[in-house]
Formats: sequence, C-alpha cells, structure tokens
Amino acid sequence: MKDTELLAVEGITKAYPGVVANSDVSFRIREGEVHSLLGENGAGKSTLVKMIYGLVKPDSGRMRLRGAAYEPKEPREARSSGVAMVFQHFSLFEALNVAENVALGMENPPAQRALAERIRTVSEDYGLPLDPNRLVGDLSAGERQRVEIIRCLLQDPKLLIMDEPTSVLTPQEVEILFKTLRQLSSEGTAILYISHKLEEIRDLCDGATILRRGKVVATCTPREKTARELAELMVGETLTPPARGEKVPGDVALDVVGLSVASPNPFGTSLQNVHMRVRKGEILGIAGVAGNGQDELLLALSGEIPTDRDAVKIAGRGVGDQGPNARRLAGLVAAPEERLGHAAAPDMSLTENALLSGAVRKGLVRHGMIDWASARSFAEGVVKDFDVRTPGVGTAARALSGGNLQKFVIGRELSQDPTVIVVNQPTWGVDAAAAASIRQALIDRAAAGAAVVVISQDLDELLEIADNFCALNGGRLSAPRPVQGLTVDEIGLMMGGAHGMEVAHAHA
Repeated sequence: MKDTELLAVEGITKAYPGVVANSDVSFRIREGEVHSLLGENGAGKSTLVKMIYGLVKPDSGRMRLRGAAYEPKEPREARSSGVAMVFQHFSLFEALNVAENVALGMENPPAQRALAERIRTVSEDYGLPLDPNRLVGDLSAGERQRVEIIRCLLQDPKLLIMDEPTSVLTPQEVEILFKTLRQLSSEGTAILYISHKLEEIRDLCDGATILRRGKVVATCTPREKTARELAELMVGETLTPPARGEKVPGDVALDVVGLSVASPNPFGTSLQNVHMRVRKGEILGIAGVAGNGQDELLLALSGEIPTDRDAVKIAGRGVGDQGPNARRLAGLVAAPEERLGHAAAPDMSLTENALLSGAVRKGLVRHGMIDWASARSFAEGVVKDFDVRTPGVGTAARALSGGNLQKFVIGRELSQDPTVIVVNQPTWGVDAAAAASIRQALIDRAAAGAAVVVISQDLDELLEIADNFCALNGGRLSAPRPVQGLTVDEIGLMMGGAHGMEVAHAHA
C-alpha cells in the first residue's frame, strides 16, 4: 500500500512582497505513509500546507492527487477531495458541546442524535473516546484535540495534515495519539506531520522532507538519523546544546505565598493556594497540560490580575496589589504564551512593541514624551542579539513568522536586565536552533543572578534547563522537586494530577 503515490507536489513556488515563502518545492507522499515536513521557523512549512489545504494559491508549480490534477481553491474543495487538516490552534467554540462543534466543521451534518452516535463509535474505534454531549469549555487540551481529529476522521480523509499536534499533550496522551495515527496509517490514510519535536519524528515518521528558507534541501528516513542530525539538516550548521555552569542559588527573589485568584476566563482554571519560592540564579520549571492554570499563573505574577499585597513578593517586598508597570520597575518581566494579541500588538511595528514593554525599565518615555530613537535602538538590539528574521524594526508584528516573533518577545524581556523572569511556553512552535538559543539565554540570565520561572509543556525543555520542578494541575501547584533524577514518566504523571505516593509507586 505504501508504494502507491497519493500526493505529488511538483515545483511549487509562492512569493509574498519581500520574501519567497516556497521556491520550487517538490515532494511525494504515498498512501499510508507518515511523512514529516521539517524546517526552522520561516522555512515555508505553513505556507506549503496551506496550499495543499486550499487556503493559499501557489504562484507556479502543480499538485497531483491520485494521479489527477489537484488545485483546491478553498478548504471545502480540499476536504471533498479527501484532504483534512488539524491546525496547531484549535478552532472550537467553548460554549458548544462536542457534537455541535463537530457539526460546524461538516458540509452536510446529520441529525444531532445520529451524529452523536457516530462520534461515539468512531472515537472509540480509534482509541480517542469522546462524550458528544460534553461542553468543549469543560474539556482538557488533549480532549479538545480529539474533537478536532474526530471531526476530520468523520470525513474519511485520505490525507491528514497535522500541525504541531503534541504541543499540548502529556507523554501518556502522546502515546495514545501515536497509536491512533499508526492505526490510520495501516488503513491507508497518509499523514503529513509537522513538529519541532525531533524524537517524535524519529519514532513516528516513515519519511521526511527538509525545508530551509523555502527550498527543499534534503529528504531522509528519520529513524536512520539522530535528532541532532535532523536539526543540523534543518539549520545547515552544527548545533551546540545549551551549556550550564556550576552555580550556587542566592537570596529569594520571588516569593509566592497562598496565591488564590479566580480566572478571568469563564472556562479557565482558578489558582488555589499556590506557593513557590525562587532564588537568584535558580530556574524553576513548571509543567502542566494546557488549561490547568498556566495562563492565570502568569497573569497573577505579571500583575495583570491583582492579588493580596503579600501573596507575591519581589526581593521581600509585597507587590501583589500592584500592576505590571510597577512590577517591571521592581525587576519582574513576563512573556505570555499567546504571542499575537497578548505579548505583541499585531498591527504595531517591532519598535512600537518594544516600547510597550520596555518603556519603564529602558527609560523610553521622558517627561511624558516618547524617545523614539532609543525605542528604535532597543528594538534593533533585540533583533540583532536574538537573530530575529525581519526586514526591519518598522515591520508589523503580525508579518513575522511565529518563531521569529517568539524570539523577539523573549529577547525584548530578557534585554531589560530583570531580576525575576516569568515565561510561559518560551519555545512553543520554535525550531531547534531558535529553541536552543532561547534556552541558553534563559540559562545565561539565571547565571547572571536572575530568578527564572519557566512554564512549559515541553518536558525535554524543563529537564534540560530547570534546577527544580513543579507540576500545575487543576490550579494547584505541587511541591518543588530537584530535576536531577526525575524521569519523563514521573513528570507526565504529576502533570496528570498524580503526586507523592502515586508517582513513587509508578516509578517503582
């Protein structure tokens, strides 16, 4: 079955003003093959799959599906041809139930009762059980992804495109997903898989096409390469893992005592009696499946949600009732998970976005007047130091690729000489080289004496850079444990709500 060609992409080119997203790209996917698209941020992966799914029209080149010309003008045409896509960002309505959300993604949905039965049957057949009557707002991130996948499977796809599908899953949920994908592959469904998690690529994928700056630079069988070899093919250079020196933690820089706050999101998770203490020079890693209070924790620490004065202390001084600018002045900087709209204003330039965050600590506003020259210089320094690929600092934030905008956001915060750093998902959707650079920058800031809190769903990341580890589940934070000696399985259980004896028993 895997010898029969399903999709052929031949000489596809797509250019936008000032940038060629794809240049003469060709590759093939066979029926039942799990094929990976690999490349650093801005390599052209997203543009390429958007053309396959009918969201973008190529400038030149052609595609063939099962030997026939394939030119989808919109996603509806792609779906009718047997091509489905699970996006990195879920497109679900939290106030509707599972069946209602699934119906919205179908051209001619059956009656709700019949659809609910199909959802139950198909979800159980593929090991992703779903209750069609549950509100999406009450589902975990892993369950929400199941909704997206089942919505696609009900259309009987021949090609399933998946963009960063494991970024919100625990290790145990990843195993369940991979079992489902292997079942689909054995039944003849081809899967086009995009991920920056290279060990997953090696475990799951039959073949890979590597893009660099819009061009195909290599093809390979992932399991025949090491993760580092795959990363070096992507970036075209030798990669150096983050280096950590010996250090002795200093005084307590961030002290959080009994922090309880209600989520501003009706479907969010409120924080319940959170305690943490982070010393100068220490990196505290906080893991958790999406939707367990990570966003609320960052909001409470950054000052966007006010708390009791002494619930949050910086260098011994209560700042819980103060806003973001006062906390920045006290030395705390923060970078939220949502890049566009929260960390950066989409339609503002990089200079303006640098000003929004750096005005207080960089002195960019004097006597009520903005010092635009200094703001521009600050933005240019961030772009240079963090290798942000952009035509210039006058470029709007929304024009950057996700990974380059992430480098800018993290760089903007770390360049303000902070004493406390709080980041949520610092390398989410970022390629191997950029991720290594961001992690090294966090390590360097800790080595220089900053207290660093890294909230992340990337367990490898936390094991690589953190000194101590906590898990956030249902708005409650576990007691810290030294990272040294912790296993990924233990961490996965803690993320799922298992603590103490349960984790010890599982480890035994």
